[in-house]
Amino acid sequence: MPATDLWDDVDVVIDLGSRLGEGPLWDHRAGLLAWVDILSGFVHLTDPGSGVTTTIPAGTAVGAIALQGESGYLLAVQQGFATLDGARLEVVNEILEADGQRMNDGALDPIGRFVAGSITDDRTPTGSLYVRDPDGGVRTLFGGVTVSNGLAWSAEGDRFFYVDSQRQSIDVMDYDVDSGTVSGRRAWAAVPREEGVPDGLTIDADGCLWLALWGGSKILRFSPDGEVIGEVRLPVSRVTSCAFGGPGLDRLFITTAAVGSSTDDPPRPYDGALFVTQPGVTGVLSAVAGGHR
Repeated sequence: MPATDLWDDVDVVIDLGSRLGEGPLWDHRAGLLAWVDILSGFVHLTDPGSGVTTTIPAGTAVGAIALQGESGYLLAVQQGFATLDGARLEVVNEILEADGQRMNDGALDPIGRFVAGSITDDRTPTGSLYVRDPDGGVRTLFGGVTVSNGLAWSAEGDRFFYVDSQRQSIDVMDYDVDSGTVSGRRAWAAVPREEGVPDGLTIDADGCLWLALWGGSKILRFSPDGEVIGEVRLPVSRVTSCAFGGPGLDRLFITTAAVGSSTDDPPRPYDGALFVTQPGVTGVLSAVAGGHR
């Protein structure tokens, strides 16, 4: 995969040795980076300048975090959706009933619907992608999901990008913002297995997608046409997700993991650290559930 731009000057923001660091999200309300350690059940709120981090134990696996209202958060947790107000967590939608499955990555659509998917321990295609509507109701967007991961929307909100990691691709769907429904799912960009497994992603102000590669030690930047045009190299193998943040949304924050399967590379220094780089482009603000950008 040839790349036209290369960034390898990444810095460590903080090294918490996260078991499964994930879901970075810039909280412009507080000027903090919100992110999670899925397996440890932690929500982290990090000052990007000092690295000072407040950690909130959720008491359950936390797959994703989203902004809600003036200061709260929505979470995708082990069995469904939850709210977090200060240190008070309340499960508001129980979706999954069977053992061996949990919620994973998620994000808000342009009007503040929380979209998040599930995975199963045995990695069978029995998971689903769910939508939590603004009225608090939950519905299934589609099923047949194996490892639900990165999500992003185009600036116009009419295209939805999605990663089911087992498919080794970024897929795109037509998105109806008014109804929060999808159609016309198709592969948008394939990722060869030797490059790594597609994981979390984000979109920048130019409409380019940035994809984390688990086992690939890098982030790839894709043009709006699905061509690889850039690469961020990292000194760790298990790269999980990325998000733009900082006051100017000009810093790319990258989460990583310290644990993996027996076939993964041996442990390295900084596995599970939070990294940052300045790629010379900017991101876009997240929507806020129950509020505005």
